[in-house]
Amino acid sequence: MESMDIIAIILTILGLCLFETVSSVDNAIINADILSKMSQRARRWFLFWGLLFAVFVIRGLLPLLIIWVANPSLGLYGALTATFSEDPLVKAAMDQSAPVLLIGGGVFLIFLFFHWLFLETKNYGMWGEKFISSKGIWFFAVVSVLLSLIVWFAIQLNPIMAFGAVVGSTAFFIVHGFKQNAELREKEMLEGGGGLSDLSKLMYLEVIDATFSIDGVLGAFAFTLSVPLILIGNGLGALVVRELTMKGIDEVKKYAYLKNGAMYSILFLGGIMVLDSFGFGIPSWASPITTFMIVGYFYWKSLQEMSGKKKKKEQK
Repeated sequence: MESMDIIAIILTILGLCLFETVSSVDNAIINADILSKMSQRARRWFLFWGLLFAVFVIRGLLPLLIIWVANPSLGLYGALTATFSEDPLVKAAMDQSAPVLLIGGGVFLIFLFFHWLFLETKNYGMWGEKFISSKGIWFFAVVSVLLSLIVWFAIQLNPIMAFGAVVGSTAFFIVHGFKQNAELREKEMLEGGGGLSDLSKLMYLEVIDATFSIDGVLGAFAFTLSVPLILIGNGLGALVVRELTMKGIDEVKKYAYLKNGAMYSILFLGGIMVLDSFGFGIPSWASPITTFMIVGYFYWKSLQEMSGKKKKKEQK
């Protein structure tokens, strides 16, 4: 393997790890609040067995199933090893299905960003965010027009791509419905658990984690279509999130704009996926480098916010 290939692989894994970490911060905070009401044994179970489930079942199996559904002729093993295969038939199958996967995932991520921008509570980190949040009803108009434009251009190139874009939008609204239900269940558990045992709460946490991990799995396709690399990168990110959940979540809460960094990363990754699906040939380093830059900016902005608050306290 050439040195440039190794550098690209390392860059991809690091980008996946960072993206998975920052995109899961909100869920980690809620999980930490719920775990604080549970026994030490339950917390240890969540850290170890819950991590195995999150990594191998969700971050490993889900992308594998997506690749396999798009390329059923490859079989599960073929879908797992497709990006490393030298077989011209395998490469042809991946080249044919890649635009459909990318446009579907890209539409999902773009919708996710605009839902956050228009409708979700946030710390305002960029000019115009507060104004846009006050016009929340426009979310549905914006994403509808965007979908119409994407489908219009896609259908002229490949009708299956257009269908993939529609599937991406459908998946967003289905997953959003599950997320809303998950958030209600989390609120109930935080308010007393509704008489649930620790085991029941752990099961709910795993289901909730699975629901919220779909964003990270689909976003991973902006970095690579290689299931092993997604498993490694997202798995490392899931490990970091679990450690933060158990040990350092109070410190993470101090960084006010990490969520903003995650969401703007999601917008750019979604855009890269859509452009790639139309054959723009975005280089493989674009996704990790963009993620590092965006998250780095909002991390710096969070530090500036913390420094400003500290100075105000000292002046009092």
